[in-house]
Amino acid sequence: MNILVTGGTRYFGIHLVKDLLAQGHNVTIATRGITKDSFGDKVLRIIFDRTDFDSVKNVLSEKFFDVVYDNLAYCSNDVKCILDIINCNKYIMMSSTSVYEKHWDTMEEEFHPLNKKLIWCTRMDFPYDEAKRQAECALWQDYNYINAIAVRYPFVIGKDDYTKRLYFYVEHVIKEIPMYIDNIDCQMGFIRSDEAGTFMAFIADKDYSGPINGSSFGTISIREILDYVTEKTGKEPVLSEDGEKAPYNCEPEYSINTSKAGKLGFKFSNLKDWIYQLIDYYIEML
Repeated sequence: MNILVTGGTRYFGIHLVKDLLAQGHNVTIATRGITKDSFGDKVLRIIFDRTDFDSVKNVLSEKFFDVVYDNLAYCSNDVKCILDIINCNKYIMMSSTSVYEKHWDTMEEEFHPLNKKLIWCTRMDFPYDEAKRQAECALWQDYNYINAIAVRYPFVIGKDDYTKRLYFYVEHVIKEIPMYIDNIDCQMGFIRSDEAGTFMAFIADKDYSGPINGSSFGTISIREILDYVTEKTGKEPVLSEDGEKAPYNCEPEYSINTSKAGKLGFKFSNLKDWIYQLIDYYIEML
């Protein structure tokens, strides 16, 4: 198939492009042209400003793709900017489990974009979670004639995680930097960056539309992470209300139900089969 990927030059976008190429698809990546990629002549490239309607129109007008992956849709205006212009058979949007009021066994049906008032907004008009909800509202309310999927992931982590949120905890323990953690025993879900890309590539040709969850099986708490770092390094975490606020603060205890993905034939990894190896990698960096 001819496939367009917006934002395919870092993080799980790289893994998505690699998997699509391995499947034999023709891939075009659309970026601002700032971050270099290593795909060489294996992909075509489009340079544009994702948030500028005229820029998108100039490069995508009258173009057709079998599948469009939109990894950069952070608000309703972002969705409009692409879907008012491009023609495609399927549109796959990178959404987030932030759209939910998360809890144990969180399922797709627990956020209904059709039941929420659509507000056309920019990325700056709302916090991340509400902006993502509005992106889905735009997709399902104004573009319901398009065959679409919204992929909802929890925190994506991996060796290539530029946010360094998990790394924060490892670094603060080893360097004995005080940190403030308000949810140390809450169990939370994660997905590894390469698996996030692999699942998105997997659904390119699947007969499915609507929202779909993705997450590694199982959960882990911040306390378990800190205890592991202590066991490996002998360093104790310094916890203080005056410490630096930790990245996963305010997250509730939750798990993500992935039965819909399972019915399509995709089996996610077990979180605790790989997260400790990732923590080891961060420890070695320090």
